[in-house]
Amino acid sequence: MKILFMGTPDIAAESLSALIEAGHEICGVFTRRDKPVGRKQIMTAPPVKKLAEQHGIPVYQPRTLRDGTSDDLIRNLAPDIIVVVAYGCIIPPQLLHVAPYGCINLHVSLLPKYRGSAPIQWAVLNGDLRTGVSIMQLDEGLDTGDVLMVEPVSIDPEETSGQLFDRVSAVGAKTLVTALEKLQEGELQPEPQQHDLATVAPPLTKDMARFTFDESAAHIHNWVRGMNPWPVAWFEQDGKRIKVLECRIAKEASHAAPGTVVALKPLTISAGEDAVELLTVTPEGGKPMAGTAWAAGRRLRVGDHL
Repeated sequence: MKILFMGTPDIAAESLSALIEAGHEICGVFTRRDKPVGRKQIMTAPPVKKLAEQHGIPVYQPRTLRDGTSDDLIRNLAPDIIVVVAYGCIIPPQLLHVAPYGCINLHVSLLPKYRGSAPIQWAVLNGDLRTGVSIMQLDEGLDTGDVLMVEPVSIDPEETSGQLFDRVSAVGAKTLVTALEKLQEGELQPEPQQHDLATVAPPLTKDMARFTFDESAAHIHNWVRGMNPWPVAWFEQDGKRIKVLECRIAKEASHAAPGTVVALKPLTISAGEDAVELLTVTPEGGKPMAGTAWAAGRRLRVGDHL
């Protein structure tokens, strides 16, 4: 098929690569503008742009599509279909049906669950056992279009959002290629979403990453996994943020007050009616270290309170 591709980050680049390898003609790529990255604020192209340029595919980086300035360009490219993967710009109504097959989108959840910008993270934060990818037809709503194809993905109970994201990205790229084949053969039947079952997955914030030991060990464990790699879960100690990169639920329950140090090797803290082992932490202004090493530096003892 002749595809106009719209996407920006790594997950979109993985899908674009799969489409190229499958032999589709990519008539153009729309992506977000280059932006400064890192402490030195070096202007950096998004992953999709880099990949497109490697393959000699024309790249377009409009600030927005809403003002209509790109409409004629898109019509002149004459794609059979527009494929959108984490583009980051709203596709306006006048472009939804420019191509014969319309616009389709890869969304990394089992719609209608987790509509929005952080579906993978919220699946982990909520302790879900599975997620997946949905190929949907874009409409004027936010992830509300008819679903063409889904592919479930299991979630390991120790898996972080970052680890899950890598697996789901690969599944999504493969499912997108399969969906295009079936769509071209007329084998896919659009299924309306059950809108009354919809949930949202809003973007994460640094403040949202905070947890306290009054919460259950299961909640803390999911919070640490779900907030990794960003913004990283944290608790406050003596006015400082202590980030937790890795933890696990202790095998034995604790009857001590929440926040009590119940063991040092590994550093184990009472949480709710259970306990959580803090395996890797990053003290404010410091570098990642074993929880045991952090406790030793703080001269913590069993019975102390965080």
